[in-house]
Amino acid sequence: MSLGKSVRRLSVLGTYSRLYMSTGSPRRRACPAVGSITLQWCTRKFSSSSARNIIFTSPIPDIQIKEESLSEYLLPKFEHFGNRTALVDANNGKTYTYLEMRDAVIKLGSALHRLGYRKGDVLCMCSTNNTEYALLILACVTSGIILTTTNPAYTSGELARHLNHSGTSGVVVFKSLLPTVQEAIESDIKLKTTLKHIIVVGEMDGYRSFSNLLNDDGTCFPDNITFNPKDDVALLPYSSGTTGLPKGVMLTHRNIVSNLQQTRPQHIIKADDTILCLLPMFHGYGMIMILQNTLQDGGKLVILSQFEPVCFLKSIQQHRVTVLYMVPPMALFLARHPIVDTYDISSIRSHLSAAAPLGESLSREYEARLRYPVVQGYGMTELSPVATLDTLPPHHIGTVGPLIPNSSAKIVCSETGADLGPGETGELCIRGPHVMKGYLNNEAATNDMIKDGWLYTGDVGHVRDDGCFVITDRLKELIKYKGFQVAPAELEDLLLRHPGVQDAAVIGMPDERAGEIPRAYIVPNPNKKVTSEEISKFVEENAASHKQLRGGVEFLDEIPKSPSGKILRRILRNMC
Repeated sequence: MSLGKSVRRLSVLGTYSRLYMSTGSPRRRACPAVGSITLQWCTRKFSSSSARNIIFTSPIPDIQIKEESLSEYLLPKFEHFGNRTALVDANNGKTYTYLEMRDAVIKLGSALHRLGYRKGDVLCMCSTNNTEYALLILACVTSGIILTTTNPAYTSGELARHLNHSGTSGVVVFKSLLPTVQEAIESDIKLKTTLKHIIVVGEMDGYRSFSNLLNDDGTCFPDNITFNPKDDVALLPYSSGTTGLPKGVMLTHRNIVSNLQQTRPQHIIKADDTILCLLPMFHGYGMIMILQNTLQDGGKLVILSQFEPVCFLKSIQQHRVTVLYMVPPMALFLARHPIVDTYDISSIRSHLSAAAPLGESLSREYEARLRYPVVQGYGMTELSPVATLDTLPPHHIGTVGPLIPNSSAKIVCSETGADLGPGETGELCIRGPHVMKGYLNNEAATNDMIKDGWLYTGDVGHVRDDGCFVITDRLKELIKYKGFQVAPAELEDLLLRHPGVQDAAVIGMPDERAGEIPRAYIVPNPNKKVTSEEISKFVEENAASHKQLRGGVEFLDEIPKSPSGKILRRILRNMC
């Protein structure tokens, strides 16, 4: 199977950034007056000192969070778990015990040190899921190297921009993606001088192989590094904003170690659990919530590189998977596809969906067929990545559950900025040790999102009387395609490069399977004839798969805009 097909099938999640879950609609009011707040379900009451200082806290008591680097936090655990199986590559059968994984991480960190990589240097991974990806993540975060990750569906232009913006000095690339890396370098003069190494997962003449690094003796592993967990960046995934291009999210050691500990009271992995890692490791969901969350508690991680129905179901049956992390398209498949009945997937004890809304009706359909509840969570890359998690028991269908401990939230009226109480709809803001350090080289965007320690998510919702959060809408205009984030402004910028386009606007169209799909509205250049097929082909050739115009192309005489020039997308939506 071609990598292109693999990436398209894997597009059940994205670079992006926000894990946010289902909707429900208990009573909702917009920006009313707020009175006192009392909750029955929570083990402690919400704070509410005044109508303008209403703070929601977790029903779970705060825990003692260790102020450690990821090296200090993870490596001793690998030693403790010993000969338990840690990683299994479902594609080729390769396995690592925890001790073997620890040794491989040390050898890899040592080899990178020999190549000249030091604390604070940036290394980039371009790959689909595999054991090498897991090892590189662990080797970088434990040796002080900042790892930035890219969507394997990137075009060469998108990749070149990412490599330059992140300050990458070396690339590790899956063999089949090497042509994209080569094209990105050839098209960019700066990259020809800044990239020191290209390391290939697989064998390729003229390139250093990843397997060669694993033959290092481990003696140069930098185990004497001094970390500042609060300030030192560990991972640099990229997240699309409401406008413009993707932004580098600086996640510190403290951010990640905190979030790994914060999620455990609501969702702990047991030593005898087997977890399927199908969701991409370039995203916070895959690299933190699935990979590192599993390994901190000694579980077994079975890694799949792509979503292929038979392989997916066969892996669950063969490996007796007990914890399944999903996105809504996977839940839809399991709820409706007839092939599911031909496999035994009864071993799954925990079903968790995130990354995009999972409607209440689909949740009930899923539970009716699989005879087990599906719980949901909410978060975003900027929150390392988890903010809320539902629990079993009890089960709060239609919600994303309560806050994780050591965090707080508030709901603010987008018009007045006033704090709102339970049942009142506004923008969700989160505060806690898992809030990112900021956006790389983008102080303005950082200040716009983080104010007085509060991260303004751009998502709209409310808190129920039982303390569970419901996400109902979003302020931001991102299109959510199967969990991937598509910034309309990025596509509009691309479309305006076409000689046949005079003006353009992009909106998301509702879609049962994908959540939303991009649709373009085009004002054609009167001096050059252009067809919808040509526009779609242009985007296909210049943007990643999840950004394609699956919602179609429509032609207009004029794009509706406000006096200040802002596109009035609501008018376009009303035209649908």
